[in-house]
Amino acid sequence: MGPGEGDRRLRLASGITTVVTERGLPGGEPPVLLLHSWTASRRSFAALLPLLGSRLHAVAADLRGHGDADKPPAGYDVGTLAADAVALLDALDVPRAVLVGASSGGYVAQQVAVSAPDRVAGLVLAGAPRDLRGRPPFAAQLEQLGDPVDPAWVRRFLAGFTDLERLPSWYVDLMVDDALRLPAPVWLATLDGLTASPPPTDVGVITAPVLVISGGRDGLLGREQTAVLVAAVPGAEWIEYPDAGHLVLEEDPAQLAGDIAAFVAALADEHDR
Repeated sequence: MGPGEGDRRLRLASGITTVVTERGLPGGEPPVLLLHSWTASRRSFAALLPLLGSRLHAVAADLRGHGDADKPPAGYDVGTLAADAVALLDALDVPRAVLVGASSGGYVAQQVAVSAPDRVAGLVLAGAPRDLRGRPPFAAQLEQLGDPVDPAWVRRFLAGFTDLERLPSWYVDLMVDDALRLPAPVWLATLDGLTASPPPTDVGVITAPVLVISGGRDGLLGREQTAVLVAAVPGAEWIEYPDAGHLVLEEDPAQLAGDIAAFVAALADEHDR
């Protein structure tokens, strides 16, 4: 798969080339930058983007190592990923944006808010962790991976994050295809980068408005880690979707789109006062 209609390939000052998908009216304030989770791509927002409406300027980007972005052997720590996001805003000529981060994309969004607070109008953290340090239980499986990665294994692996039967079959196929686009060494490098990085809220204070959204059935993070994240961000608002699991974006895109739109509208109203 390569860039399609509405897509742009961008060379970033941080040294990588990536691809973005844009929807809505450029110039909308504030624009929204969508950051996907580990092993996904900008295509993970395929169900969400049409629901955001044409008045919102939304940009979904491939993070390094994923989708149509460059896949270097290193540079997957959260600080470098955050620097890529800032370089992406520069390439888009966007001074400030609302960052919407899904799962580990929310970890990157938190780091951007800490390291470049002037570029962040607000954060929406959907199924996002507070702390990814440590060795996850599935690390041993990844250490055995080789190319080509087995599609059946990928499907079983993704089933550990959510009940795939709750998702449309086309979306599950997309998730599997995105994961298969990561070479085996990049699976490991990206996981190592995320789990070795200090939590953003340990490094600095997030001063931007923040909306935290979690699934009541999230068996990966659990309600306790979400509560710790909310407590670490002064003034954060928390919405829980009782019937969703960890993958809030994938499981309830309609409700998420409504909450993002309301959050952005509230920020715009505040800016206009």
